[in-house]
Amino acid sequence: MQEEKKRFIQEFVPGKQVTLSHLIANPDADLFQKLGIAESGAIGILTLTPSETVIIAGDLATKAANVSIGFLDRFTGSLVLIGSVSEVEVAMHHINDFLYAQLGYTAARITKS
Repeated sequence: MQEEKKRFIQEFVPGKQVTLSHLIANPDADLFQKLGIAESGAIGILTLTPSETVIIAGDLATKAANVSIGFLDRFTGSLVLIGSVSEVEVAMHHINDFLYAQLGYTAARITKS
């Protein structure tokens, strides 16, 4: 008796959400060097879906606080912010709040290390 092969098709259907929102306070200088970004007091890391949301988030961040964009990828939804700890935190809260209240996104809790 021949065993029947099963075939699975998986699809990724992104929701409107902030999937990761993490602030690294006072990172080691080596981390900045490895990432190829300017040294600062903090790094904010966000992952957003749909991925084009990073364009909106980058704009919101730079208008809300004195932060710079260390990295933005509209294809993966990754955004890295750099600045002082307090400024990066303000920017991240502003992104979460705006996306939740204005665009109906699910926001992520901002974690910190």
